Amino acid sequence: VAKDVNIFFDELEGVNSPSKDDDSLLHHGNLTSTSDDASRLEVVGEEVPDKNKTNGLYFRDGKCRIDYILVYRKSNPQTEKREVFERNIRAEGLQMEKESSLTNSDIIFVKLHAPWEVLGKYAELMNVRMPFRRKIYYLHRRYKFMNRIEKQISRFRGWLPRKPMKLDKETLPDLEENDCYTAPFSQQRIHHFIIHNKDTFFNNATRSRIVHHILQRVKYEEGKNKIGLNRLLSNGSYEAAFPLHEGSYRSKNSIKTHGAENHRHLLYECWASWGVWYKYQPLDLVRRYFGEKIGLYFAWLGWYTGMLFPAAFIGLFVFLYGVTTLNHCQVSKEVCQATDIIMCPICDKYCPFMRLSDSCVYAKVTHLFDNGATVFFAVFMAVWATVFLEFWKRRRAVIAYDWDLIDWEEEEEEIRPQFEAKYSKKERMNPISGKPEPYQAFADKCSRLIVSASGIFFMICVVIAAVFGIVIYRVVTVSTFAAFKWALIRNNSQVATTGTAVCINFCIIMLLNVLYEKVALFLTNLEQPRTESEWENSFTLKMFLFQFVNLNSSTFYIAFFLGR
Repeated sequence: VAKDVNIFFDELEGVNSPSKDDDSLLHHGNLTSTSDDASRLEVVGEEVPDKNKTNGLYFRDGKCRIDYILVYRKSNPQTEKREVFERNIRAEGLQMEKESSLTNSDIIFVKLHAPWEVLGKYAELMNVRMPFRRKIYYLHRRYKFMNRIEKQISRFRGWLPRKPMKLDKETLPDLEENDCYTAPFSQQRIHHFIIHNKDTFFNNATRSRIVHHILQRVKYEEGKNKIGLNRLLSNGSYEAAFPLHEGSYRSKNSIKTHGAENHRHLLYECWASWGVWYKYQPLDLVRRYFGEKIGLYFAWLGWYTGMLFPAAFIGLFVFLYGVTTLNHCQVSKEVCQATDIIMCPICDKYCPFMRLSDSCVYAKVTHLFDNGATVFFAVFMAVWATVFLEFWKRRRAVIAYDWDLIDWEEEEEEIRPQFEAKYSKKERMNPISGKPEPYQAFADKCSRLIVSASGIFFMICVVIAAVFGIVIYRVVTVSTFAAFKWALIRNNSQVATTGTAVCINFCIIMLLNVLYEKVALFLTNLEQPRTESEWENSFTLKMFLFQFVNLNSSTFYIAFFLGR
C-alpha cells in the first residue's frame, strides 16, 4: 500500500494553489494516507485536459472539488465487491470520476465529490453544527469605568515591546475564526444560517468527514450485512483511501508580503516551522484544518509543555543541589574513606575480595539524584500533578465553549457501522427517539467483556513475567561478568550487568508496545462497542493499562521490592 501511495505522491506536483478563502481538509477516521498536492493524472478513456484550465483539487470540469480519493489495482480479483460498493456510492448521491496513473497503468484513482444536496442531507443526519449568527457582547454599565481603565492600560502597553511568544495577528489575519453562534444544521431552517456561498459553506474538513461517514456505511455485497470501507481496505479491494491536502505548504513568496497561499501554508509558516518554536499555537487554525480532536490534542500538548517549565526548574534545582553538596555528603564520605573494610566477592570461584571504597563513584552518582532535596521534589510533583489537572479542566472548558463542543456526544453520537451490521437483525425501540435501533443482548455483551478482561489480565501477566525475567538475568549475569576473562568487563561487572539488562528491558518494552496495540485493537473490536466514543474509551483504557504496567513495572520493582 505504501508503495502505491508513494507512486501517487510522486505524481502530485505542479498544482495551482486554491483560493485563500477555501477551508482545508480534515484527516478523519481510519484514513490510511494523505497526499501533499493534487496531480496531473491520465484520464481513463479520455484525453488529458489543458493543465492551465484544470486544478488538481477538482474534477476535470474544474468545478467539482475532490473530497476523497480511493486507490485500487485493476489486477485485483475483488472486482465484484468494488463494483457493488461504487454502485452504492453513486446511489447515495456522491459523484465519481476515475483516472489511471501516469507511471503504472494498473493503478486506478477514484475521485469522489459530494454535491450540495448530499452535504445538506448528511449534515442534518450527523448534527453538524454550523454558524447562524455572530455573537454580540453587551457591557454592563458598572463595568464601563473598568473598561476605560483597560483602554488606558492598553495604550500604555502600545509603547512597550510586543510579546515575542504571541503570533502576529495583523500579518496573519486568518488565525482568528469568526465568533459565531452555531446550531445543528437543518435544511428546513437553512435561511437562518450564514451562507454566502454554497461551495464554501461546508469547509473541506466537514466535507471530508461527511464523505467518510458515507463510505463507512455503504454495502459492498448484495443481500449481506457487509459494509464499510475499512473492510475493503483490509481485504485488499482498495489499496488506500484519503482526502487531499489543499495545496503545497511551501511558497516562493514571503507570507508577510504576499499572504498565505492556503491554510496549509499558513500552518507551516506560523506553527510547524523551527523558526516559530517559541510562539503560541494557532489552535483555531489547527482545529479548522485537522478537526476538533486533533485541535484538542495539541491544546493539551501545549498546556502540558508549558506546565513542565516549573517542574523542570525544580528538578534542575534538585540536581544542582546534589552537585554542590556532593563533597559534603556523609554517606559518600564514609564509603570513599572505608579503605580498610573488605567486602565479600560477588561470585565464588573467580571473583576477588573488594574494598568498600571501590564503590565511591557509585555512591557519589547516587547522591546526585537521591539527596535530601529529592523528598521536596517528590512532594512538589504530587502537588504539581493536581494543579496541572485542575487548571487543564478549566482550560478545556474554555476551549469546549469556544468551539461549541459542550454536550457534543449527546447531540452527535451515532451507532458504529460495525455494530449496526453485526446486530441489525436484533432491534428494539429507542425510548428517546422512538426509532428502532440495533440491540446487543446482555449475555452476548457480558461474554465479550469477560473474554476481553481475560486478555487484558493475560497481557499484564506477560509484563510482570518479563520484569521477573530481567531480575533473574541480573542475578545470573553479575557473577558471570565478574568471572569474565577480560579485565575491563571483570572490573566493571556491575556496570556491564546493568547496561545489558537495561538494553534487554528496552527491547522488551518496545516489542510489547507493538504487540499491545494490536491486542488492544483486537479486544476492543471483539467487544463491539455501540458508538465511536465507547470504542475510543475502551481502546484508550486498554492502552493505558498496558502502557502503565509495561513502562512502570520496573520502577515499582525497584521502589518496593528490590533489596527486601
